Amino acid sequence: MPKLTLYTKPDCCLCDEARDALERVRSRVAFELDVIDVSTDAKLAGRYGERIPVVLVDGHEAFEYTVDEDELESRLGARTGAAS
Repeated sequence: MPKLTLYTKPDCCLCDEARDALERVRSRVAFELDVIDVSTDAKLAGRYGERIPVVLVDGHEAFEYTVDEDELESRLGARTGAAS
């Protein structure tokens, strides 16, 4: 099962939109989701800073600022072998 990681921080409207997009896609394609608040870790805050939200798919950066739901679903379908 694919694993997605969402790097986020509190009071971030783009982060909320990204999470909503991920949940919509997850209602159609199964994947694990870890949500990580970069404001709780200085190293992560330095790495991602103002670039958030950032979404990783199986450890690889896939989206920054916004999530293209069609593209994500296509990527996940290709990884799981499911038809898009």
